[in-house]
Amino acid sequence: MAERAQKLPVTEKVGYALGDTAANFIFQTMVMFQLVFYTDTFGITAAAAGTLLLVVRFWDAVFDPIMGVIADRTSTRWGKFRPWVLWTAIPFGVMGFLTFLTPDLGATGKLVYAYVTYILLMTVYSANNLPYSALSGVMTGDLAERTSLSQYRFVFAMVAQLVIQGLALPMVVHFGHGDSARGYKVTMAIFSALAVALFLITFATTKERIQPPKEQKATVAQHFGDLAHNGPWLAMFALTLVLFITLAMRGSDVLYYFKYYVSPDAVAATVAALPEALKRVLGATDPTTLAFSLFNVLGTTATIVGIFFSKGLATRFGKRNVFIGGLLGTAAFCLPFMVVPPAGIGVMFASEILRQFVYGFTIPLLWAMMADVADYSEWKNHRRATGIVFAAIVFALKAGLGFGGAITGWVLSLYGYVPNATQTGRALDGIRLTMSLFPALTFALCAVILFFYRIDKQAEIRITEELAARRRALGEPAVAATS
Repeated sequence: MAERAQKLPVTEKVGYALGDTAANFIFQTMVMFQLVFYTDTFGITAAAAGTLLLVVRFWDAVFDPIMGVIADRTSTRWGKFRPWVLWTAIPFGVMGFLTFLTPDLGATGKLVYAYVTYILLMTVYSANNLPYSALSGVMTGDLAERTSLSQYRFVFAMVAQLVIQGLALPMVVHFGHGDSARGYKVTMAIFSALAVALFLITFATTKERIQPPKEQKATVAQHFGDLAHNGPWLAMFALTLVLFITLAMRGSDVLYYFKYYVSPDAVAATVAALPEALKRVLGATDPTTLAFSLFNVLGTTATIVGIFFSKGLATRFGKRNVFIGGLLGTAAFCLPFMVVPPAGIGVMFASEILRQFVYGFTIPLLWAMMADVADYSEWKNHRRATGIVFAAIVFALKAGLGFGGAITGWVLSLYGYVPNATQTGRALDGIRLTMSLFPALTFALCAVILFFYRIDKQAEIRITEELAARRRALGEPAVAATS
C-alpha cells in the first residue's frame, strides 16, 4: 500500500472525530447521570438500578461478538464499517431520548421500562460504536496517523463531555423548572438530535482503505481462536474492562459527592466569588449545580490539554509506557479525595484538574493500540478480523460501564444511602470512598495489566512494515472501498 495513501486529510480526521462527539452526547450522559436519574428522578432503588446496569451486560456478552462477525462480513460500496454509522444514527438518537423518559407505570412497570430501553440502547450502541471504532483501524495503516486520528477523535469527544459535564445539569434545571423529569426529557431531545446530525457527517467524510487479505477464507471459529491466543488482545480486554469499571464507578458518584458530601456553605461561598459572566455561561442558579458543572468543566478542559501531549509522548516513549504513567498519575490524584474535608473545595478542584490532565495522556492511546492489536493478529495469523477484535473490546467497555454503575449502586445501598435525604455518616463514607480510594486502586490495577501488553514501539514498526510489504506483494490497491 502506497505510503502517501496512508496520510489522512484534516477534514477526514475531523469528520471521523465528530462521530465520537455524537456518541458522547449520549454516552457521557449515561456515565454521569444514569444512576442518579434512575434513583432520584425515576424512583428506582439504588440496588435495583445497580443490578439493572449489570444484568444488561449478559445480553451484551451475546450480541457484541455477533455484531463483530456481522461487521466483518458486511460488504457495501462504502466499505464494511462506515455504513453502520449511517444505519444506526437515527435509532441511536431515538433510544438515547427514550431511555431518559419517566412514564408513570408504577414500581414494576418503571423497572421493566428501564430494562427494555436500556437493553435497546446498548444494542444500538454496539451496532454503532463497534463499527465506528473498527473504522479507525482501516482508515490508515500509518502508526503516526493512527495516533493522530485518535487524538482528533478524543479531543472532539471531550468537547461533548465538556458540554455534558458543564451544561447538562444546568439544562435539566432550566428546562425542568423544578421538574427534573421534564428537564431530562428536553435536554436529551436536544442531545439526541445533535448526535444524529454528527453521525451523518462522519459517514459522509470518511473512507476505508485497509481490507483483509484477498485470499483470506477464515471461519468465525478461527477468528475467535486467534483472539484466545493473542496476548496483546487479552491484555487490552482486561485493561478496558477494569478501566471502564473505574470510569463509570467514579463518574456516577460525582453528583452524589457534590449533592451530599461537599459543604453547602463552602459551595455557596465559592459560587458567590465567581464572575457573573461565568455563572451565565454555566446557566444554573443553584450553587451545588454551578459548583458541580464548574468542577467538571475545569477537569474536562484539563483532559483536553492532556490529550494534546499524548502523540508527542507516545512517539518518544511508546504508547504502552505513556499509558502506564498516565494511569499511575491518575490513581495518585484520586487519593486526596479520601481525606479532603467537605469544605476543602480548593483541594478538590486542584486534585481533579491534575487528575484529568494526566489521564488525558492515555485517552487517544486505547483505540490506537487496539488498531495495533488488529495488525498484530493479521501479522501473526495471516487473517484480519478488525470487527471481531474491536467487538470484544467494545463488550469489555460496556461490561465495565455496567459493572461500574452496579458497583456504585451497591456500595451506596450497602452504606445506607437514601435518595433525596440527609445522609448518615456511613453513607457519606461510601460516597467519599467511591470518589477516592476505590478508583485509585483500580486505576493502579490498569497500569499493572499493561505490563502484560507486549507490543512495544519496535514491535509496532516491524509489524507495520511487514504487513505493508505483504500487501505490496499481493498488489492490493491503496484504497479498497469507494466513498
